[in-house]
Amino acid sequence: MDLVRPEPQHLDDYLAALRRGWSPNTERDVSAELVAEIEADPVAFLAGADDRDPAGRTVELSDGSRVPRLPGFSRWMWDGGFCGSINLRWQDGTPELPPYCLGHIGYAVVPWKQRRGYATEALRQLLPLAREVGLPYVEITTNPDNVGSQRVIEANGGVLVERFDQPATSGGGDGLRYRVALT
Repeated sequence: MDLVRPEPQHLDDYLAALRRGWSPNTERDVSAELVAEIEADPVAFLAGADDRDPAGRTVELSDGSRVPRLPGFSRWMWDGGFCGSINLRWQDGTPELPPYCLGHIGYAVVPWKQRRGYATEALRQLLPLAREVGLPYVEITTNPDNVGSQRVIEANGGVLVERFDQPATSGGGDGLRYRVALT
């Protein structure tokens, strides 16, 4: 399994996963929204997958509020076909994140390719890219009942730093925050 930059030659497989009901957002199902966005303008969708300078653009949270878009990029897990996605986001000049962004990295593997080690390998491959953008560490959050995600993070050197209450815009409930040192 390799990480690939989202490109036109990968888009059909990505769309097929979305149409099967897979969502890269683990807080809410955005599959139908993404299908519509890609069908409307696939070039713009792919350009947005590597957005290191969001220049005043915003994103809508689940409660409808709008917040500044952070610099970031996505990579797709690929084993000859689409397996999932992983993304990195940050604020320039600081490793800190605003309160509406719980972690630097998010990932999701399609259900039909889970339990193959793809998330662990994707995170391993993404960590050097996080170092390249100047981060001394990354924070990754998960739910206490998501033991698989905890194992992925811990396999990549993640250390549990806190248990916290997630804001409603991130699904609410208990959360676990891990930190992976990059230096």
